[in-house]
Amino acid sequence: MTVPTHPHPVSAGVRPVTLAHGGVPLSGLLIEPRDVRTRAVVVCLHGGGMSAAYFDGQAHPDVSLLALGARLGYTVLALDRPGYGASAAAVPYGQTPAEQSVTLRAALRGFAAGHDVGAGLFLLAHSYGGKVALTMAAGTAEDELIGLDVSGCGKRYVTEAARYVAAPGGRVGHRLNWGPLHLYPPGTFRASAAVVAPMPARERLDWSSWPDRYGRLASRLRLPVRLTFAEHEAWWRHDDAAVADLTGSLAVPHTVDRLPGAGHNISLGWSARTYHLRALAFLEECLARSGTASPTARRTLPTAVL
Repeated sequence: MTVPTHPHPVSAGVRPVTLAHGGVPLSGLLIEPRDVRTRAVVVCLHGGGMSAAYFDGQAHPDVSLLALGARLGYTVLALDRPGYGASAAAVPYGQTPAEQSVTLRAALRGFAAGHDVGAGLFLLAHSYGGKVALTMAAGTAEDELIGLDVSGCGKRYVTEAARYVAAPGGRVGHRLNWGPLHLYPPGTFRASAAVVAPMPARERLDWSSWPDRYGRLASRLRLPVRLTFAEHEAWWRHDDAAVADLTGSLAVPHTVDRLPGAGHNISLGWSARTYHLRALAFLEECLARSGTASPTARRTLPTAVL
């Protein structure tokens, strides 16, 4: 792991890193708890057209998941997914979710070999990152990850989003990506240069096939899952019928939550702290379920993990 310079502001204690395992360098942001051993590692995967900085919003002190997680005793590792950040030169057109899963597994194996991971790794993902996380988790044994928390990713697109998915290349309006702008702290959009990134071309190619692929992935999950939809989510249907369809293939403990006063980019809005606390509470439930809630319970990850 190398420590590069970083041009954008970050929260106190957050440092930029690059994981150089598996042939594709992945940049990201890392924070570890001070003066205590880590309880677990929260691995964060951003959405399409974003970056790892999505999880360290700078518009308000309450927005950063990285800062909150470290205060509560967790290591938080937010990665630029393949095709973003340091990996853009190596894979300029990006990778499919299945290819990203392989790349990320290699990077996380290397990270786990050199860091205290506490009770293990917990995936927290947003939007397109949720597709990648679900793909990773579907190919992972139950004891290799603690759990999976996904926001802003469902199974069925709403009508406007479905039209865009069917004919990609047009401009996506802010309503789809953000929802009402008053849901975000002042300065959010001035600070967006640190968060927004070009979407690699290959990420757009599989949008229309996602509903069918989701069903196959969901049936293979072997770890607890929590899914969150913003009140003003405009990409995904989350009415009762859509949620029933979404969860019908899940044979694992699962929760579906709806977050009031939030738009699609939950982790940058006024409701970010609420969402992050609920996600970390779910992590605590996963730790209790697995018997690793005690700070002294440490998992030694096998070389084949992930």
